Amino acid sequence: MSVAVRPRAALALAGSGVVGVAAFCWPLFVSPGAGYAGTPWLFALVLPVVLGVALAEVSSGGMDAKAVAMLGVLSALGAAIRPLGAGTAGIETVFFLLVLGGRVFGPGFGFVLGNTMLFASALLTGGIGPWLPYQMLASSWVALGAGLLPVVRGRAEVALLAGYSAVASLVYGLLLNLSFWPFALSAESTSLSYVPGGALGDNLVRLVGFSVATSLGWDVGRAVTTVVLVVVTGPVLLRTLRRAARKASFGSGLG
Repeated sequence: MSVAVRPRAALALAGSGVVGVAAFCWPLFVSPGAGYAGTPWLFALVLPVVLGVALAEVSSGGMDAKAVAMLGVLSALGAAIRPLGAGTAGIETVFFLLVLGGRVFGPGFGFVLGNTMLFASALLTGGIGPWLPYQMLASSWVALGAGLLPVVRGRAEVALLAGYSAVASLVYGLLLNLSFWPFALSAESTSLSYVPGGALGDNLVRLVGFSVATSLGWDVGRAVTTVVLVVVTGPVLLRTLRRAARKASFGSGLG
């Protein structure tokens, strides 16, 4: 029932993953004395291009009109409900859709869904900025990861998705912090500041400390909200989405 990922699309996804990891993690590996002031802007320009190539490859051969229609429905639904919780004690109302959509329709569909849902919600809420490519990519990884989880059914599947949702929500917060942490505090000005060219372990400890001090409450709120929504709506939505996938015959020509 899941949307197929052709070899070229898999390569594009892998390439976007490599660039994405570099975009998020460069502060941990930059060499001493290297200039980094323009690095986030470089990745802010490169990431949309990389995401566009990956999206084009995934959607060109593996997604027919019915899959695109389902993508539009889920993206519009996520964009509509996101303002209900975003910014309020970390309550996040779209991650459960990313997890359930990626689980039912597969990692390729999930990758595209993470992009389109976050982009659509940013248009509605005025949340467009250099941070948006990072949010789109991290959300895509959340949905893609759900599609790669082991095959189980029933309560075990809901429990698996709930556990994954908790971990993914916390990692998402850590990644987003990593994208702007070097510039949030003046370098080396505090015990939580980024140290250009510093040891990997030292900068990781500083990043975790920065996250605990600034965003842990929001990250935990996101994790709790997503777990609750997955547990409450998962059994019904998984059946509904799978029934829609069977009737639309996503499986024919898809893998």
